[in-house]
Amino acid sequence: MNLNNFSASLLLLSLLSLSSVTVGGGGGGDVLAEQEADRVIRLPGQPPVTFKQYAGYVTVNETRGRALFYWFFEASSNPEEKPLLLWLNGGPGCSSIGYGEAEELGPFLTQKGKPELKLNPYRWNKAANLLFVESPVGVGFSYTNTSDDIAELGDTVTAKDSYAFLINWFKRFPQFKSHEFYIAGESYAGHYVPQLAEVIYDSNKKVSKENYINLKGFAVGNALLDDETDQTGMVDYAWDHAVISDDLYKNLKAHCNFSIINNQQSTGCSHALDRYFDVYKIIDMYSLYSPTCVDGNSTSAVNRHLPIIHGVAPKLFSKYDGWHRKPAGYDPCLSDYTEEYLNRPEVQKALHANVTKIPYPWTHCSDKISFWSDAPSSILPIIEKLIAGGLRIWVYSGDTDGRIPVTATRLTLRKLGLKILQEWRPWYTDNRQVGGWTIDYDGVMFVTIRGAGHQVPTFAPKQSLQLVQHFLANKKLPSEPF
Repeated sequence: MNLNNFSASLLLLSLLSLSSVTVGGGGGGDVLAEQEADRVIRLPGQPPVTFKQYAGYVTVNETRGRALFYWFFEASSNPEEKPLLLWLNGGPGCSSIGYGEAEELGPFLTQKGKPELKLNPYRWNKAANLLFVESPVGVGFSYTNTSDDIAELGDTVTAKDSYAFLINWFKRFPQFKSHEFYIAGESYAGHYVPQLAEVIYDSNKKVSKENYINLKGFAVGNALLDDETDQTGMVDYAWDHAVISDDLYKNLKAHCNFSIINNQQSTGCSHALDRYFDVYKIIDMYSLYSPTCVDGNSTSAVNRHLPIIHGVAPKLFSKYDGWHRKPAGYDPCLSDYTEEYLNRPEVQKALHANVTKIPYPWTHCSDKISFWSDAPSSILPIIEKLIAGGLRIWVYSGDTDGRIPVTATRLTLRKLGLKILQEWRPWYTDNRQVGGWTIDYDGVMFVTIRGAGHQVPTFAPKQSLQLVQHFLANKKLPSEPF
């Protein structure tokens, strides 16, 4: 018997021993039947693969009828030995499937002019069993039967629902329960990821063994972490990269105080910020040196803005129309191909998605969410708590992103006041090129990715896979060419 057959037999025996378990939040029935019901056999236009994939819904609140949609890929080799990694995109209100899976780090990427998927050679399920979830409800295919829920969304609800999702998902897939568990994400997931990690960390101290989650750490990229330093860093980065004039920079510095939590800014600050955001109407804030979408048939070309969500962080910048822009990749019209693909009925059927016939099309970012009930101005207290709790924490930054730039993240990490264990140094890819720079703090590893925009896996797929492999293995990136 070869190793693969042996592993499969062990897995089957494990599942058979659990086949009588009734799964809360999954509609009941035995584990094997529920897993098989979620099995995705083959998507329209999908290249053949040997790893398994599953998709469907997990109920997070039965009374309110809230359910989150997920898409899960087993690791491409030895899934029984690999960790489990949950990926979250931000927004808030943007889809981890539309961005994370289909355009960044997932196994299947959408493409221009073809109703087909292509296999991502740098897919992260080479390193881990890979789980995507559309969160909170109202995003993508995730839904609620209680319309009032949308008006009550915020950081706290999102973290609690994501935790409920995980508890019930592990009941549906108990063979992964003992695996090391990690969370990663980008942008507003700088809130989502640490907050979910904190809920798990706190809950693990009091839950039964059945609901214990084997959380080991998390990683966040180009992440919103602290309003003051994020906003200051955006302005400094724009000036340093010749995006704004000396005069505008001086006005922003003279009239705006980003340390004011209530953001009651002067008229001079408001006028200066209007001029600042005007610049990003003509270039891509998320990737300074990438083209913008100019396809006349593109929804991205004419509708690059997201709805303004009131109450979300950062409190000052989020009030400006220019802050609410959709990210794009090397192909700035990429999001159009993804929306076209995921709105195909045969694709939704294959994914077991949209089973309630949601009365609106799937979009990358929800236009139903207009209010955010809570968003702390800083996530640093949570970071400090989880450092003390012994979790592995990596923060990374694509260095051509103007939205949450490397400048902002460096200011944020400086605010933590952590001891430096190993100073700023380059790290290398396997072709003897500098992949970026890194610094090892006591409790946090910070990594930059050279030439990457906001969505690092889109712009630097090879480097991002190298990064996540080292993060999961708890190994430093190579500081010498190899």
